[in-house]
Amino acid sequence: MHEVAVIEDPAAAEMSLDPVRARLLAELSEPGSATTLAAKVGLARQKVNYHLRALERHGLVELVEERRKGNCTERVMQASAASYVISPTALAAVQPDPARSPDQLSARWLLALAARLVRDVGTLLAGADRARKRVATFALDADVRFASAADRAAFAEELSNTVASLVSKYHDENAEGGREHRLFVAVHPSITKVPTDE
Repeated sequence: MHEVAVIEDPAAAEMSLDPVRARLLAELSEPGSATTLAAKVGLARQKVNYHLRALERHGLVELVEERRKGNCTERVMQASAASYVISPTALAAVQPDPARSPDQLSARWLLALAARLVRDVGTLLAGADRARKRVATFALDADVRFASAADRAAFAEELSNTVASLVSKYHDENAEGGREHRLFVAVHPSITKVPTDE
């Protein structure tokens, strides 16, 4: 089971968003059968079996084992990943494009960049899985509390200058056998209180 899987297929994305199927995926972080799941989610075994087969067709659950029980064969399934991210590729015609409005101070541009990040890393992961290799990545995550908007602006300028300096130091346009990498840096307000529906 993968820690995170990226869903690129529109039908699989739709499948994962169905509330019943999403609940089944959550329950299948540990192997289970239609019988054991039926009791947990309050549905008939046949209905659960129907949903499991649909999830299996889209690669969201996998067969772990088959057990013989009398005249029946019980299929034990598990989610193919502990969690899922839906790639913008699933919405191909309307996926965000950072080239449309490259405004470094726009939250919508940041979202478009983040969507491209999800799409690109998802594509890299799929290729790496097929080749049975790992993807070389690096990420930072930090919190910073600014005393003022002026400090935030100064931080952004210094960060931009530092990154530009590093890029010019290590970027080699003519490196034989070199491989391009994309750098993504973002600063946004932290969410300190999770919004509720109430």
